[in-house]
Amino acid sequence: MTTLVTGATGFVGSHVARQLVASGDRVRVLIRRGSSAALLDGLDVEFREGDLRNSSSLVSAMEGLRRVFHVAADYRLWARDPREIYESNVTGTRNLLDAAQRANVARFVYTSTVATIAVPRNGALPNEETQSELGEMIGHYKRSKFLAEKEAMQAAAQGLPVVIVNPTTPVGPGDAKPTPTGRIIVDFLNGRMPAYVDTGLNVAAVEDVAAGHLLAAEKGIVGQRYILGGRNMSLKEILASLSRISGRRAPRVRLPHSVALGAAYVDSCISRVLDREPRIPLDGVRMARHAMFADGSKAERDLGYAPGPVDAALERAVHWYQDHGYIRPSRALRTAQVAAPQPH
Repeated sequence: MTTLVTGATGFVGSHVARQLVASGDRVRVLIRRGSSAALLDGLDVEFREGDLRNSSSLVSAMEGLRRVFHVAADYRLWARDPREIYESNVTGTRNLLDAAQRANVARFVYTSTVATIAVPRNGALPNEETQSELGEMIGHYKRSKFLAEKEAMQAAAQGLPVVIVNPTTPVGPGDAKPTPTGRIIVDFLNGRMPAYVDTGLNVAAVEDVAAGHLLAAEKGIVGQRYILGGRNMSLKEILASLSRISGRRAPRVRLPHSVALGAAYVDSCISRVLDREPRIPLDGVRMARHAMFADGSKAERDLGYAPGPVDAALERAVHWYQDHGYIRPSRALRTAQVAAPQPH
């Protein structure tokens, strides 16, 4: 069985590709010209050059496929030109869905995000039945993923066997960019986090999130969503866990959202003058007003998804950042402090 993975050069996609290879699949990865494939080093995969934004470049990538895992996304909380985010996440998804329909693939797993689900609601935690609206999405990334998920739903309604997964906040080895969550870990380790805001995330091991993709392909019901999560944690709890792992003191000052928002506005103005990416993304601060907690029991019940300990995943992330030079020499941790734990 030949399986195509988009986004395989990225954080979650590389883990999906590795688990597919380990399961015996022949894996083909779609890669843009000039992209680094370092996270796939040593992995027996077939490379096909292409660009999701260019539908004609997807023709050869679709030859002889049975399954598609569309993991690729432009995951940025800021862009000089926000249209780039929509072109990758919405137009790119539409192009790949169309190509998969023409290729008559047997299963298409679309990687959405819990952001389309975890919106403020009274009462129970948000789950797959939570219906949200575009106006509730904060920032271009969330809006683009909301629109892309609608494209996947529409394709499923038209007969393409699409299953949607909604990962929460994956952590672990291989977050090379890093993602906004990875930046929190790196900033903490480098002593660049003097304070925190009162927010929260559902955190999951990236290896578990990848395994959930494979389970969705095997057991998921077409047209349905599955939250691939782990543990609901406040940011204070996440930083406390990182403190135990690294031996570094967690920040004790809780910054009011109004102060953080003001700092983000100032940083945005300075960034425009200096023509650089903001260090405090305005959308990120706006998102932090609401804890991104969610109920992931549906995937556990229906797919057999079994998330492992989040503290161990955070430790694997710390170890990976230590080994790959993300921590300043003056902040480097002793090897004994970050002895590499093995994935469960």
